[in-house]
Amino acid sequence: MSVVKINVLTVNPEMREEIERRFAGRAGLVESAEGFEGFELLRPVEGQDRYLVYTKWRSEEDFKRWTESRQFQRGHAEAAKDRPAGHGHGHGGPAAAGAELWSFEVVQSAGPKPGDS
Repeated sequence: MSVVKINVLTVNPEMREEIERRFAGRAGLVESAEGFEGFELLRPVEGQDRYLVYTKWRSEEDFKRWTESRQFQRGHAEAAKDRPAGHGHGHGGPAAAGAELWSFEVVQSAGPKPGDS
């Protein structure tokens, strides 16, 4: 059964472009992680200040293995290194003012029916 991890990032309006720039330039190491099934960065559009970082994994164990891996540490270290001075809280500080992790198991899923446009 797949699991979904949603990192909820509270982002002040002046940091929206910055957080999107950082994700666009991310290391991309997660794509080769065993059990990784997908990633999406969701931008708020209706008065919200929270971005959602959606990842889908084959299992909880695969996600845990990823977060404990050298690639995870390397990807996050590269992201921190790439932050320009003067952005966020101090030099290379976070673009998000807060974060929390939501976890879900996929119990039902649907996609387009074959032949539907």
